[in-house]
Amino acid sequence: MDALIMAIDQGTTGSTVLLLNRNLEVVARATHEFPQIFPQPGWVSHDPEEIWRSVKRSVATALEAAGHPPIAALGITNQRETTVMWDRRTGTPLSHAIVWQCKRTDPLCQRLKAEGLEPLFRRKTGLVLDPYFSGTKIRWILDHVPGARARAEAGEVAFGTIDSYLVWRLTGGAVHVTDVSNASRTLLMNLETLDWDDELLGILGIPRAVLPEIRGSSEVYGHTVEGHPIPAGIPVAGMAGDQQAALFGQLCFEPGSAKCTYGTGAFLLMNTGSKPVASRHGLLTTVGWRIGGEVTYALEGSAFIAGAAVQWLRDGLKMIRTASEIEELARQVEDSGGLVFVPALAGLGAPHWRPSARGLLHGIDRGTTAGHIARAVLEGVALQNNDLLEAMQKDLEQPLTRLKVDGGMAANLLLMQFQADILGVEIVRPKMLETTALGAALLAGLAVGVWPDQDALAAAWTRDRVFTPNMTAERVKGHLERWREAVAKA
Repeated sequence: MDALIMAIDQGTTGSTVLLLNRNLEVVARATHEFPQIFPQPGWVSHDPEEIWRSVKRSVATALEAAGHPPIAALGITNQRETTVMWDRRTGTPLSHAIVWQCKRTDPLCQRLKAEGLEPLFRRKTGLVLDPYFSGTKIRWILDHVPGARARAEAGEVAFGTIDSYLVWRLTGGAVHVTDVSNASRTLLMNLETLDWDDELLGILGIPRAVLPEIRGSSEVYGHTVEGHPIPAGIPVAGMAGDQQAALFGQLCFEPGSAKCTYGTGAFLLMNTGSKPVASRHGLLTTVGWRIGGEVTYALEGSAFIAGAAVQWLRDGLKMIRTASEIEELARQVEDSGGLVFVPALAGLGAPHWRPSARGLLHGIDRGTTAGHIARAVLEGVALQNNDLLEAMQKDLEQPLTRLKVDGGMAANLLLMQFQADILGVEIVRPKMLETTALGAALLAGLAVGVWPDQDALAAAWTRDRVFTPNMTAERVKGHLERWREAVAKA
């Protein structure tokens, strides 16, 4: 059997492992979820040990299903911004991880804004001062976990986003690294130098000693150590934050090409080439990837809630039993009946950046049914993406003509058609929707020579379906007017 590529996709609610061959065919797949921890309203945590256990369980299941094949390389993609700090000697976490969705550092962000520091952070990092990012999460742990700051200053503590934590565990503590895409989400990396910025570290009171080495996205970082069920000696060779990995997995290699991933949230990224583009309309400037000496930058719009809204209908309101049932329920009505859902269940991200915003169902009357609510939820996900695309087009001063889509919700035909109608662009869906894991696999395979170059990847990538806009301009206008009225009230 030819050696396969292993991709670890460590997400917000679970860890997925894919084994792929050189033709990008999935030989085996396994997913295991782990508990979500909500210490108090607005706070979200994970137990790093539970994350590690879920990864090992998924690896074991996938390897067993594939008959324990040889593995050529391992790639990692991860929930970004989620922050872990651990003891360098024992590997024991200092506390639960602070998840990207967590709002506990909002007071610190507001204080830094009041001190007039946001323009500095925006200029250097491409990010806004929001509790979303890792830097203020590190500061919170240093300030609130007993002994953390003293141990950090003594060099006894390591910080990492989940990619760093997994590489540390996979290599038996031998390697403490991150890649440029994850580093660009911390509020600590300078976009021009691609290194940690001492001025920003000083403002946030973070010792440089806790930080990982910043590396490229496709290179051998180290090798796995023996640790059931993971075989020893596998090169850990690819690494990128989940959204950048999806951009790569969608083969968006040319400036101007864009994708939207529908996961827990919705994330729209556009390749902007070899130079960072500063946003004037509330988007983020981020690093897409670095391969060899070549850096690719991107503009990003992040909507915190997409699939999570469907989970809310399933788990909170008990309106559906499985996430896939939402389409059938929504099709029971011809339209949303004027109902608008603003998916601000965890605040509003780009381009609004209102952490205090809350979800809203606007336009309920006696005729509102479960079908109307289900349809409004799907439409709300698509409408918030329209805000992102409008901002992106203004920043680049050029229209987008095509958008690639992926993630679990991209399987929803009703959502995809409505998205094409509202955006007024062609929506292209690939056969493989798990492009986040695919991107990690491609980056790892490139590093060890499974594929000679990026051009060799195009032959294996295939599209499944294209959605073409067919809604009248008048109806689109009505949807957008109702949406903007509702967002103003959220």
